[in-house]
Amino acid sequence: MSIELVNNLLKQREKIRLEFKEARNSIPRNLFETVCAFLNREGGSILLGVNNQGEVIGVDPASVERINADISSLSNNPTKLNPPFILFPSVVEIKNKKVIHIQVPSSSQVHKCDNIVFDRSSDGDFRVTSPQGIAEIYNRKRAHFTEGTIYPHIQSSDFKEGLLQKVRTLIRSNKPNHPWLGLSDDELFRTSGLLKRDYQNGSEGFTLAAVLLLGKDIVIKNILPHYKVDALVKIKDVDRYDDRLTIETNLIETYNELMDFTDKHLPDKFHLEGDTRISLRERIFREVIANLIVHREYTNAHSASFIIYKDHVEILNANNPNGSGPISISNFLPFPKNPIISKFFVQIGRVEELGSGIINVNKYLKYYSPGSKPEFIEDSVFKTIIPIKRTVSVSDDISATDAVTVEIENALIEALDGGISGGMSEGVKKRLVLMTKFLFRKEKLKTSDFLEEFKLSPRTIKGNLNTLKLLGLFIYTGSPKSGYYEINREFIKKIKGDTK
Repeated sequence: MSIELVNNLLKQREKIRLEFKEARNSIPRNLFETVCAFLNREGGSILLGVNNQGEVIGVDPASVERINADISSLSNNPTKLNPPFILFPSVVEIKNKKVIHIQVPSSSQVHKCDNIVFDRSSDGDFRVTSPQGIAEIYNRKRAHFTEGTIYPHIQSSDFKEGLLQKVRTLIRSNKPNHPWLGLSDDELFRTSGLLKRDYQNGSEGFTLAAVLLLGKDIVIKNILPHYKVDALVKIKDVDRYDDRLTIETNLIETYNELMDFTDKHLPDKFHLEGDTRISLRERIFREVIANLIVHREYTNAHSASFIIYKDHVEILNANNPNGSGPISISNFLPFPKNPIISKFFVQIGRVEELGSGIINVNKYLKYYSPGSKPEFIEDSVFKTIIPIKRTVSVSDDISATDAVTVEIENALIEALDGGISGGMSEGVKKRLVLMTKFLFRKEKLKTSDFLEEFKLSPRTIKGNLNTLKLLGLFIYTGSPKSGYYEINREFIKKIKGDTK
């Protein structure tokens, strides 16, 4: 959870979706009553280490790890919280004090804490003991969360072969000690909410969420005949399309196919985050695609679309809205439209946590498309717009360009990751990119020009220039004393051909 979002929560008062609790050395006694109430109502955020007035008291740093482990363990324990709903708290530092943030989504199931149903109001948590009150919670959830619809005749044989094992592998890669890994298939289905019982009418079976996540294509189609995701490229032919992919498979493979589609049609750009080079395209569109999948209203016949235009990407999907209008970091409260599917995607590492999408897209878009801002618009059809600023292509006449395209910059970085660069540091790689850009702007440069620009020793500069020559990016023309460097046109032609 970003520190900006926690700071925003601290500016507010306790209300139906926000609770402060002091927790110096241990879990507050009534913590899981609040967790249960949030699950049964609208979800919300719990901040530990904060008093009722919103003042940061802090959690004892020596106790943070144990408290987090206890919260995760108890949330997965049916004797404490039933059905279990595993939680993974996050820790932020505010004014040199530790605050634990627990994000609790609204659930499509009815939960009990210590065998008691709790609900939430603006005044806090309260017990629900009357049969009529419990029935009202069931009816509210049944009407709002269609992913929880039970299909008694669906069997595990209706799931795609090998997909559950793939899920276990993804969970293990994301969290090697995840408690789900020790469960049998039946226990995993029940703990995750994919297999449940309706305590009002006694029916039991796999849910719509289970069918969407694991079902064979034909099973999904029989239950939801309208189900599909349309991925389109509309750059040259805006009236029709340049390329199209129609996806009608389970949500886990839908995510993979949409990510492959972005890899094929959108430029990538790399960014140094600390000492790690990350793909900005991957960081942005994994969030966008995951949001499309986990927040879609699947009983609505409006098909989802992912459309790549020349200057932006537009994503549309049917929505069960929780409000209306533009959403930004400052005004949104995370609210899952499909809590079971959302939780499942968190466990397999496709989503960091509820609400991370808007935060991460805003964080990385400023590097991917400088000066641009994403748009998230809540309505019956949720719309996401991601601006794409494409740099000017390099022409055959190099003197006409004043910048290196994203494609060429990334091709250079990929070349530097090859065998010739050996154990080259990220700092050296970054310098070689800057030297290449410098030559693009100036067309022809002597060694002395590089020495003047980069203020490094002659030995270092000559070594860097030699590397760029060996990679085929630079060529040297003329005598050793009066010659100059220029960009290798064959390299430009090759890259232009590779990126069409």
